[in-house]
Amino acid sequence: MRCIIARFAFDLTKSEVERAMKGIKPETVTGDCVIIGRRTYPLKQVGEVVTRQDRRDFSAEEVARALSRLGFTCTRAAAAPAPAAAPTPLEKASALLGAL
Repeated sequence: MRCIIARFAFDLTKSEVERAMKGIKPETVTGDCVIIGRRTYPLKQVGEVVTRQDRRDFSAEEVARALSRLGFTCTRAAAAPAPAAAPTPLEKASALLGAL
């Protein structure tokens, strides 16, 4: 399928993208991502590998649009759970007294 990324036309197929990403370790996902096989990759990493262009030359939306048309699932990374709040001095004292 013909896709336009960073004003350049690419003829991509789903199998070519899967083959290009095979053996590449996914970077930490913090924003938009794509699921390829059983792995979740950042969109910019996949765009860089597939197009051989610098990540600054294209947007994640361009890559997401192209990969979605090829049949891949593009999503936003799940937000990390918020860290638990530190207990107040009163809660600490109650816990100590309750432990006796």
